[in-house]
Amino acid sequence: MTAMTDEPARRPARKPGRWAAPPRPVWEEKPSPAGVAGKGLVLALACLAILFPLWIVVVTSLSSRRTIDEAGGLVIVPKDITFVAYQELLSGGQVTRAAIISVVVTLVGTLFSMAVSVLCAYGLSRSGSLGHRWLLMVLLATMFFSAGLIPTYLLVQSLGLTDSYLALILPSAVSVFNILVLRGFFTGISQELTDSARIDGAGDFRILWQIVMPLSRAVLAVITLFYAVGYWSAWFNASLYLNDQDMMPLQNVMIQLVQKQEAPVGLGQAIKTGELSGLAVQMAVMVMALLPVAVLSPFVQRHFKKGMLTGAVKG
Repeated sequence: MTAMTDEPARRPARKPGRWAAPPRPVWEEKPSPAGVAGKGLVLALACLAILFPLWIVVVTSLSSRRTIDEAGGLVIVPKDITFVAYQELLSGGQVTRAAIISVVVTLVGTLFSMAVSVLCAYGLSRSGSLGHRWLLMVLLATMFFSAGLIPTYLLVQSLGLTDSYLALILPSAVSVFNILVLRGFFTGISQELTDSARIDGAGDFRILWQIVMPLSRAVLAVITLFYAVGYWSAWFNASLYLNDQDMMPLQNVMIQLVQKQEAPVGLGQAIKTGELSGLAVQMAVMVMALLPVAVLSPFVQRHFKKGMLTGAVKG
């Protein structure tokens, strides 16, 4: 009798034959410890390159004039933290008014742009809609050919939109790229859902509102963020179509502060007496301009993969 062992008998390794599973690609293999360490180092350096300038901006905006003078400009190590710059900016004046204008333009412009883009993309995604192929070709042509700056300015001027807040919204209200992404996502929605709703008596607007849009939350969140960031960061339209300084949004005020290298008139007694540095005011305005995007981006980040890849590949 052969002795019984606890160890199971080892089977001889099967040679790779016709029915053997192919080896996995290199990118699917488990990374080596050196590879993991290298990736971690590269990511750490990338985060440092992004966060270090932001750290300098925030710390300088919270520094007193004496700290900034001792550092010779931008401050790296926080010392004598003070919120005087933000208090002066938000106490009422040019910066406060510009921030309110930017918020209103961003909200109104984003709602208008999303409404137009969603309606246009839904119409182009329906194969039976009238002239959808020709309209799609016209939209695609605008991505490669444009009238130019001077004709656009003359058009805005002839419509009476100069020195008007509509000039900050209408010239850049629609992005063809965003419409194509939305159309690709809408095309990927099952046709059986819309057909069954149409049999039950639902119209196009009801199908769009109750079926298509709830299924497209990911791509809608991504496109909304794109439009919102575009309106919030826009400065060129204001510098081109607005002549009244009291109508300038926050980005244009920030540009004026950086170019003049001094604080605007009327910010408060702290600047006049020399307690507050103009550099701290500039950095504080930059923080105010970056804060909304930095706060909203993490909440929409989880939708980027599903929204952008699916909408860009399908259709």
